[in-house]
Amino acid sequence: MAQTSLLQYEAPWPVHSLDWCKTAAPGQQLRPRSAFRLGIASFTEDYRNRIAVVGLQDERVLVEDDYTDYPDFVTLVEANHGYPATSLQWQPALASSYAWSQKSPSTELLATTGDALRVWEYSSDAQPAMSAYVGRQPTSAGHRLTLKTALSGQSKVQTQGAGAPLTNFSWNEKSPNLVVTSSIDTTCTVWNIDTATAITQLIAHDREVYDVAWLPGSTDIFVSVGADGSLRAFDLRSLEHSTILYETPAPKNVPPPTSSPSSSARPPTSPLLRIAFNPSDSNYMSTFHMDGSDIQILDMRSPGQPVMELRAHRAQVNALGWGSSENPLLATAGDDCQLLLWDLAGYTQNVTSPRGPPNSRLSSPRPDVKKRVVTDPVMAFSAQNEITNLAWSPQIAGMTMNTGHSTAPGEWIAIAIGKSIKALKV
Repeated sequence: MAQTSLLQYEAPWPVHSLDWCKTAAPGQQLRPRSAFRLGIASFTEDYRNRIAVVGLQDERVLVEDDYTDYPDFVTLVEANHGYPATSLQWQPALASSYAWSQKSPSTELLATTGDALRVWEYSSDAQPAMSAYVGRQPTSAGHRLTLKTALSGQSKVQTQGAGAPLTNFSWNEKSPNLVVTSSIDTTCTVWNIDTATAITQLIAHDREVYDVAWLPGSTDIFVSVGADGSLRAFDLRSLEHSTILYETPAPKNVPPPTSSPSSSARPPTSPLLRIAFNPSDSNYMSTFHMDGSDIQILDMRSPGQPVMELRAHRAQVNALGWGSSENPLLATAGDDCQLLLWDLAGYTQNVTSPRGPPNSRLSSPRPDVKKRVVTDPVMAFSAQNEITNLAWSPQIAGMTMNTGHSTAPGEWIAIAIGKSIKALKV
């Protein structure tokens, strides 16, 4: 009997943000179904946006084909969000063992950004026994999603009371009480979500900041990208200066500035929209430009220009993310309806240490390295419409059903296409 490699869900609204849970539900490590939970958020241009947690209707959808009459995923719980969530993330894996001051061990945290950083507490403690009847909708009794804190600090650069809208955030994996947010008001703010306080706020860019990411394994260093076209690194131990790791070349054929001072004071640049570290070798980061169809791979040790450029998308890129295997694949998705998977391990090891052992962190930077152009992804999936976002699952262990069927271990990728979500086995 074939194992399922595609799971689907239709949301009642257009989906923007999504994330795959990082761990099984507390106390349900033996319930394989709880590894297949997604957090999703709507995008509608009003104040009636929603967030939801969806989960597998039944474990048997993973191995049996005759479940096609029923949705693979069902909504477990949802909540009002007001403005759209610009980002939604589940707590990092280590959060389950962190000594939170005000959280029950049986609950999980999710966070969203929008007009504020919101931390949500999700509990699924009263999960009913699995129904033996195919197609019976699991009741959502026992699933609760409650707003724990909403954090929007006084802005350094704005005079009115409320903070400016937040574009994104990064949750620290090593110290899950730390979250750094990025804002359109040029600032980044580091929060302690356990005490609901801002640790520091800094003016990070000359224009809007669009994304931010902690350096893997660090609780001090993070990077950000924004509308000024730069990628910058910050260290909480020495905030008086930042390091510019990359600045986009000025666009060609730009008309001369008009007489209005605001446009001439802001030279045209190509904004950088997203930044993500390779989790297995954090020297490498991936980013892309607004309206750009190429992905740039940067090496922290040789700042200034990309070491690689990935060219295969035929329209603008909307999302990217690295998997979690030993040699993680990079997934990219865009308006050309394509999800592409890239295996860069061979290139990155060659670039950094031609003779040394692979993954050697001590390999010295090689400023003479020429940019490699990579045009051949290892996998491609064509969707029926533009792909607006993606999220990797962690490694999910193989599981054996009570019917005797079993599934192979591995990773999945969820992609958002309008109101549809597809989860693909990699």
